[in-house]
This record gives sequence, structure tokens and C-alpha cells, in this order.
Amino acid sequence: MNHSKKFTIIGLILIAGIGSFIYDQFIVSTVLFASAAICSNIVMRAKLNS
Repeated sequence: MNHSKKFTIIGLILIAGIGSFIYDQFIVSTVLFASAAICSNIVMRAKLNS
């Protein structure tokens, strides 16, 4: 999977987290924000190592 697809997935997860935060689903939004942060760190480490 190339980097643009990975950034698109991270962006979609982040937008879903914002949406669930707006609709008072705090547990879901916390999980989505955490997964977006973890995926972003994985992508950036892979980009730095290559």
C-alpha cells in the first residue's frame, strides 16, 4: 500500500473520530483517535527508515 492510501485511511479514521466526538460517543472517539495516532506513527517511522 503506498503512502497516499495510508494517509487517506488515517484521515478517514480521524474524521470518524471527530464525528463520534460531536455525537457524544466518547469511548468510540477515543479509540478512533488512538488508532489514527498509532497508524500515523507507524507510517512516519516507515517513511523515515526507507
